Order: sequence, then structure tokens, then C-alpha cells
Amino acid sequence: MQNVLLLIHKDAGQEARFEAAIDIVRSVSGHLSCLDVTPFPAIAGAGIGLAPSMMRDEAERDAGHREDMRCRLEREDLSWSWTDLRDDFIPCLIEAAANADIVVLNRKLESTPRPNMRAITSAVLMHTKAAIVAVDEHCRAFDAVAPALIAWDGSKGLSQAIERALPLLKAAARITVLQVGSLPENAIPADEAVTFLREHEMSCDLEQVAASADVAGQIRRTADRIAAGYCVMGAYSHGRPREALLGGVTRDMLETSRIPLFLAH
Repeated sequence: MQNVLLLIHKDAGQEARFEAAIDIVRSVSGHLSCLDVTPFPAIAGAGIGLAPSMMRDEAERDAGHREDMRCRLEREDLSWSWTDLRDDFIPCLIEAAANADIVVLNRKLESTPRPNMRAITSAVLMHTKAAIVAVDEHCRAFDAVAPALIAWDGSKGLSQAIERALPLLKAAARITVLQVGSLPENAIPADEAVTFLREHEMSCDLEQVAASADVAGQIRRTADRIAAGYCVMGAYSHGRPREALLGGVTRDMLETSRIPLFLAH
């Protein structure tokens, strides 16, 4: 059974994470592990010396949100569990992700700088074996039966991402493997991915397009054209320090993608 880890926290991305996680769990007949993280005030940005009355008000709001989410889960016909933790987001998620197959997070939050979702997503990717589904904060569904897009870069990380995404990919109406430009000399050919997917009885096409300075833009345009429900990518395939210095497709997609990203490192 696939174990899907959902971050519970009252922020602008909570509804998107919740709806996507519910859809994913149903698609893979999995279990939903809810992790309710309450950061310490200084970590959350509330500042040291927060007035006791403000802390009480915040605790009451958190308790109300927790009760609302649990009531919603009880109305859903799925397997779920709940864990409460009080600490920073990253260590809590890294610890919990050790037992997860998929972690549902936001790619970023446009309406608030905290929590820093892109930093959280990057840290979980780099320090766990779990795959990440990163959703836009305005997303209200994960459409597993829609066409799926695989952004092929020839890396082992992407091959692993495809293997981890198989339970979802099996539901896709069609799969498009997109290769932008040529691959490095030691890269895995894209047609091997197509053969692998077809051997698993999935409908799959290969598209190869000319090299582009805007690879993320090419991926987004292809996703729009085929009406993709989500995109599978290998995250930080050139190494995180290099991507931090030079930028990269992973960073650009986390910044701009409107469809969910299925990422693995």
C-alpha cells in the first residue's frame, strides 16, 4: 500500500495539499498519513516575547483548524492516520518521510513568505527517498486519469521517479515523454523509458524537440498542449549546489508550474 504523507498546517496552500492528497490516495488505493506541524513562534516568524494572549489565540486557531481537518477526513472513505508535532517544518517532514512513498507539498506560496515551501520541498527531496508531489496553492485536484507528461533528461533520478510514479501513471489516459534537445553522452535514451512504460501496458508517446534556452517553458507549453494532469521530473539532476548557483529546470518549474509536479531525487 502506498503511504501518502500530507503536511497539515493552516496556510494558503493547505486546501491544495489536502485535495491533491485525497485524490492521490484514492488513485493508488493508499493510506493518508497526516502530519500536523506547529512551528515554535520564533521559527514561524512571530518573534520572541510573543504576548501570552496572542499565543493563546494562535493555539485556539490551530486547534480549530485541526478539528476541522479531522472532521473532513472522517467524512472521506479512505485509510488515514494523524500525528501532531511541534518543531520546525523541515526536520518534522524529513523524519516522517522516512516511512512515506509520496509527500504532498506546495511548490511555493504566493500569498505569504512563510512557510517557505520551495525550501521545504528542496530539503525533503535531498534528504529522503520519498517522492514529492508539489502543487500550486490554487490547485484543487490531482487528475490522475488525465494525460501525464514526463520531462525526460536521461538521468537515473528521473528513471527512479518514473518507477515511483507507476501506480499513478497506470491510471493516465496517455503518457508523453518529452525530450528537449540532446542528452549527455552517458544519459539513458528516452526510448528506453517509452519501452519500459509500454511493457507495463501503458499508452506512451515520445516527443523530441530542439534545444531551448527555456526548457521549463517548453515543458509548460507541452503540458498545456496535451492537457497534462501532472508532470514527472527528476529533481536537481545536476546536483543541488550547482543548481543553486546556475539555476535549473527544477527551480524554474517549482517557480512557475501550474500543474502538479511529481519529483524524485
